[in-house]
Amino acid sequence: MSLSEHTTTFNIRSATATDIQNLNWALEVLACELGDKYRANTTILSDACLGPNATCFGLIAQKASRTIGAALVSPVFSTTNGSSGIYVSDLWVSASARGSGIGRALLRTSAKIGASKWKSEFVKLTVYADNTDAAQFYDRLGFSRAKRDRTCLLSGVELASLIGDAN
Repeated sequence: MSLSEHTTTFNIRSATATDIQNLNWALEVLACELGDKYRANTTILSDACLGPNATCFGLIAQKASRTIGAALVSPVFSTTNGSSGIYVSDLWVSASARGSGIGRALLRTSAKIGASKWKSEFVKLTVYADNTDAAQFYDRLGFSRAKRDRTCLLSGVELASLIGDAN
């Protein structure tokens, strides 16, 4: 499923094979801005977004063929909500384009695709505690903060141990 959104100032579309390099670049910039390590690359993103067992989709926002925004989105299911939803793992808008509606448009397009592909009924994302600008943006859109949630991550040696655990 592919949707696109056109305005007089920018265009948002589902990332295709020709967009993977720009998607990779945008997500790497996001990681750098947040002080995170970036371990993905074009091959990994291509497999994740476009491969036969795709686990997510990417969106690209462009203005005059220049990438100014991107999102990476995966399906989730919640028994608490009793429905599927989408998880926006990455949302980036270039510093020069912030405040122009691109972040909102990326989230709107993500939600439309999720509703069409998976009948999703909610959008979930995580914001770093020290990223006050992003938190304020999500607050303005009406996102609520789950007071009981804490993000937990298992990877590396610990994940390998769990997978290999015979018990």
